[in-house]
Amino acid sequence: MTMHRFPEDFLWGVATSAQQIEGGRNAGGRGDSIWDWHATQKGAIEDGSDPSRACDHYNRWREDIDLMSWLGAGAYRLSTSWSRIMPEGRGAVNEAGLDFYDKLVDALLAAGIVPFITLNHWDMPHALLGEGGWASRETVAAFVEYAAATTERLGDRVRHWATHNEPWCIATLGYEEGHHAPGHTNPAEALPAAHHLLLSHGLSVDVIRRNVPDAEVGIVLNTSPAWAHSDTDEDREAARRFDGLFNRWFLDPLFRGEYPADAIEDRARRGHLKGGAMPFVQEGDMGTISTPIDYLGVNYYSRTAVKAGPNGDPIGAPLVPKEELTEMGWEVFPGGLTVILLRIVEDYGPKNIYVTENGIALPDQADGSGRVSDPRRIAFLRSHLLAAHRAIEAGVPLRGYFHWSLMDNFEWGHGYTKTFGLFRVDFDTLERTPKESAHWYRDAIAANAVSDGQ
Repeated sequence: MTMHRFPEDFLWGVATSAQQIEGGRNAGGRGDSIWDWHATQKGAIEDGSDPSRACDHYNRWREDIDLMSWLGAGAYRLSTSWSRIMPEGRGAVNEAGLDFYDKLVDALLAAGIVPFITLNHWDMPHALLGEGGWASRETVAAFVEYAAATTERLGDRVRHWATHNEPWCIATLGYEEGHHAPGHTNPAEALPAAHHLLLSHGLSVDVIRRNVPDAEVGIVLNTSPAWAHSDTDEDREAARRFDGLFNRWFLDPLFRGEYPADAIEDRARRGHLKGGAMPFVQEGDMGTISTPIDYLGVNYYSRTAVKAGPNGDPIGAPLVPKEELTEMGWEVFPGGLTVILLRIVEDYGPKNIYVTENGIALPDQADGSGRVSDPRRIAFLRSHLLAAHRAIEAGVPLRGYFHWSLMDNFEWGHGYTKTFGLFRVDFDTLERTPKESAHWYRDAIAANAVSDGQ
């Protein structure tokens, strides 16, 4: 058995988001988010639940910091709730909301845990939806205002900031496919939404740096290497199309100041861009979007294997039997993490990278004594950390790893049916229980190393 040691300054962390764990929907002057509203729509949430209470982190945050301390986590990736800080999305700041994050940040620092704050983890204030949400350019200014207020208050203690989490999910799942809030199915909204997310990111980078002179500012993207289901020209072409619309549509503007020409053509072919024109892109936008960042947050869960559909567009086609897929229907493919990290460095050259999310949904059940055995999660953790280590050895500037998630939570459209946590949450009693994977991760953090298990 070989121990693979990580760099001495490597950050070991866990991740959550405000909407998924906080609860306290109407507490302390918080306004409703689009997800609070979306959960009231018939059929929007798989189990008919809502995030009004979630894990009640709003009241139990001290207990949750104790969980992180027990793990030995050196960093915590969290998000601030835009609706808690600016209930109407712009204008008046809710001081009670900022007070909550003040206390949380102070307690994290007192526990020796470095806060990594994401400003937007999908929970835009519902008030902005009436103005078009992210499909409207007006939302860009609203987000910059929110970023300014939050970093002005917390920036004296918080150095690490991300603007958005997974803009692909917000734009595509929210405005084009309808699976996420606000539940729209209109490509004519989705493409402007994606652009406005990126534009608000670029504008906010300078604002954050003004408020936090030593800031480390980035953005978090969900990434997935595209795999052709077969070696046919058709399936390879489908993989190229997927890569363009999923990965490069966001990476290219951020690092090259342009949208990928082939992906624009793909959108035009599908009738989403008349003549390939993008009227929502104004002069100077691309320069703003490509404002240099200090790090890229990489969320990785699996590769995406695709085959060509009737019109040549990609259709998901897993390369493993159904019984090997996770509860989310995803393949466990740790090698894809090494692949995507190496590819990002080679093609885009970010200064620093953090794996900001990586985890697995499993049907975790407690036995009669309350013990939760999750050997598949331990195997997932080990294999993906080894994949991250291989990337570091190959020269990737990977500075840290955040497991998704600290605890079971409100998993968006799936409600409480999918569990990713290192800690089991009993949603009747809200009791937190460490799973066996939490003990394993604790040992890995303490050793700053992972064995290959041989």
